[in-house]
Amino acid sequence: MNGVLLSNRVSYDPIGGYNQVMAAPYIHELPGWPDFTWDTNAFALPLARVHFRRGALITAMASLGFDVRQDTVLSVLVQDVTKSSEIEGEHLDEQQVRSSIAQHLGMDIAGLPHADRDVEGVVQMMLDATQRYDDPLDAERLFSWHAALFPTGRSHLRKIIVASWRDDRAGPMLVLSGREPKQKVHYQAPDATLVPDAMQHFLSWFEEASLDPVVQAAVAHLWFVTIHPFDDGNGRIARALTDLALARADGTAQRFYSMSAQLRRDRKRYYEILEKTQKGGLDITAWITWFIEHLQAALDAAQSVVRGVRNRQAFWDAHHDVALNTRQIKMLNKLLDGDFKSKLQTQKYAAVTGTSAASAKRDLADLVHKGILMPAPGTSGRGTHYLLITGESSSSCTW
Repeated sequence: MNGVLLSNRVSYDPIGGYNQVMAAPYIHELPGWPDFTWDTNAFALPLARVHFRRGALITAMASLGFDVRQDTVLSVLVQDVTKSSEIEGEHLDEQQVRSSIAQHLGMDIAGLPHADRDVEGVVQMMLDATQRYDDPLDAERLFSWHAALFPTGRSHLRKIIVASWRDDRAGPMLVLSGREPKQKVHYQAPDATLVPDAMQHFLSWFEEASLDPVVQAAVAHLWFVTIHPFDDGNGRIARALTDLALARADGTAQRFYSMSAQLRRDRKRYYEILEKTQKGGLDITAWITWFIEHLQAALDAAQSVVRGVRNRQAFWDAHHDVALNTRQIKMLNKLLDGDFKSKLQTQKYAAVTGTSAASAKRDLADLVHKGILMPAPGTSGRGTHYLLITGESSSSCTW
């Protein structure tokens, strides 16, 4: 076996359940863990580009008006919360997320719905990570994030240990995919007895390491999900840690780009590179390179976010004196934010706004009369669908 140490591993057998098998070690089982190594020369150029783009973005945003900056921060934080949850298969109501974040930041929330408790918890964690990025990271802070994520002490119907490290009383911590009885084991985390010391080591490193801040964000993300210290929520907390580390790198609580949104766009490859790295050696150059490339893509995507914010603000500036009801405002915000992906028809308007078909028909007719919507060319009767008249400017900001 080329001198490679083998270790006992839990895997799933469709007949007999989880069984111990002999397999090559995970990264946390290797001698020297967690002393990661990497070749800085392999990603020196893309890292330099990322630093230039980050600085240019922050400078460009500083030149914009206060309202545009605030609305951009709001849109980016909404992306962070919703897309990080989507990676785990959780779909949060974007308008509730927007409402919760706006309220916490002291922004106007007129026309936005009240946020449910599960939304509030995720928002509180993300805002603590990004708005208090300079505060020390310790176990109690992580426990507070975990408690916010699971306010009922349950993950769906399963009771979990909240605001404390996992204890593996129900068996080893496994990362699985698929449905029983054919679930696949992608990863087995360190034994729960090792978690307290492992997390103490990680937290000390996080506060004391003198690394390039982007490299530190990449290493922290991998290290945390490899320890997998909680019963559930490890991925979301790892991405909040990434945002905290990047906020420290940027030196500002204002978020103008979303790493979680970019990871969501490449979710399959995200899981694949994590699994490959956790089954590889202590040289994590490939993971850091991948992380930097995706951070670059997140920065590239920031331009479209700013453009959308500007168009949204221009729309409401143009219609600030138009009387609209809360249903109409809700639908228009969905259209402006790109949350409504299908054709806008009467029945869909009624479903989204929670009103009757008759009220939906009146609302839509009113919006057409006020020059906000128009019937799509070539549609009529029950097949009519509506388009938003935005008057978008072709101008854009670049950095």
